[in-house]
Amino acid sequence: MYVRFPEESDAQELAEMYIRNRAFFEQFSPSSPDENYSVEYQLQSIIKSKADRAEDKKYNFVICHREDDRIIGNIGLNFVLRGPLQSCMIGYGLDQAYNGRGYMTEAVKQVVRYAFEELKFHRIFGEASPRNPGSIRVLENAGFHREGISRSNVKINGVWEDHQVLAIINPSEDI
Repeated sequence: MYVRFPEESDAQELAEMYIRNRAFFEQFSPSSPDENYSVEYQLQSIIKSKADRAEDKKYNFVICHREDDRIIGNIGLNFVLRGPLQSCMIGYGLDQAYNGRGYMTEAVKQVVRYAFEELKFHRIFGEASPRNPGSIRVLENAGFHREGISRSNVKINGVWEDHQVLAIINPSEDI
């Protein structure tokens, strides 16, 4: 697998992936309005992602299956903070059919490498529901360390849920 920035031509394939995985993703993430699953919404999101990247606000990637270049997930660096923090949050989703094969761990490693080497971040954090141990394992396998629990952190399906916080520090920086 490999990661790359999304292009306008990916809108249809992204919409199909999100529709196919809607129930799966919404187990652990806030639900999205129906219109977010349209090709037009995905197209506008891709266009906005280019502007966000140019403005150093957010970096969205698609995860592609190397054998057929099919989009099998998404990963992004959000909540970019510069100045004395130099940090961001990583978030991701993988097509359920590809879970458990190490693809997401590899995607996280690739994006973390890009974030540290190209974007010069100092710290990247991620959050995962304790009900989703696979997501916690992905971050740990990519070198993240547990920092604590954010209590009543995200409202998912009408319930405020705790999230495990994990982070990784840029190893090439002097600490």
